[in-house]
Amino acid sequence: MKFIRRLQNALEYRWAKSSEQRYTNWLRGKGCRIGNNVRWHGLRDVSVDVTRPSLIEIGNNVTFTHGCTILTHGADWHVLRNIYNEVIASSGKVRIGNNVFIGTYSIILKGVCIGDHCIIGAGAVVTKDIPAGSVVAGNPARIICSIDEYYRKRKSLYIDEAKSYARSIKENLGRQPVPADFWEEFPLFLKAGETLNGAPHTVKYQLDRSYDKFLNTHKPIYESFEEFLKDADVK
Repeated sequence: MKFIRRLQNALEYRWAKSSEQRYTNWLRGKGCRIGNNVRWHGLRDVSVDVTRPSLIEIGNNVTFTHGCTILTHGADWHVLRNIYNEVIASSGKVRIGNNVFIGTYSIILKGVCIGDHCIIGAGAVVTKDIPAGSVVAGNPARIICSIDEYYRKRKSLYIDEAKSYARSIKENLGRQPVPADFWEEFPLFLKAGETLNGAPHTVKYQLDRSYDKFLNTHKPIYESFEEFLKDADVK
């Protein structure tokens, strides 16, 4: 019977890992509290410790990426048991707030609370609480700037990055860039109401809840895609 139960659990887990929504529902069924619009990129490599599912709370609009791990307990007590002949359990609640991005191969240890509007950098090991509005990185993770500072930094860099990307298409792929190549950089040149034919995601999908604001207030930096390519020195 134990073998059959283990096989059944393995099949249920494999089925859950076949889609983001199934995995979210599976975790909820285990007892995790999970909000809306939680994304699991690279789902196969994501690991959520469900030995104590009631200790996991995830808010709305949280994105997990490849290789992320959430731990609610530690098994280091095995060493203590072999010395002191005691089992001293180790566990703690993990709470992740709203609008949080968890970078590739980051690890969130037991007993950690991550506030709203945070970015956790790739490979970070989160060992203590992270206040709202923080950007953290490293092992152990430390605050490197506020979310407002990060916003200003990205605003100052992403135009040059987009131009470099445009040049790489011409140089390495041997063709002219097309608007669909810039399915994340489109605000640079796309006017409200225009589309990106052939792009992997629609403009509305990318903007999500900000789509209406985009339609009502957006003014691109460049008058056209051609002007953007000219500024990028792509001929």
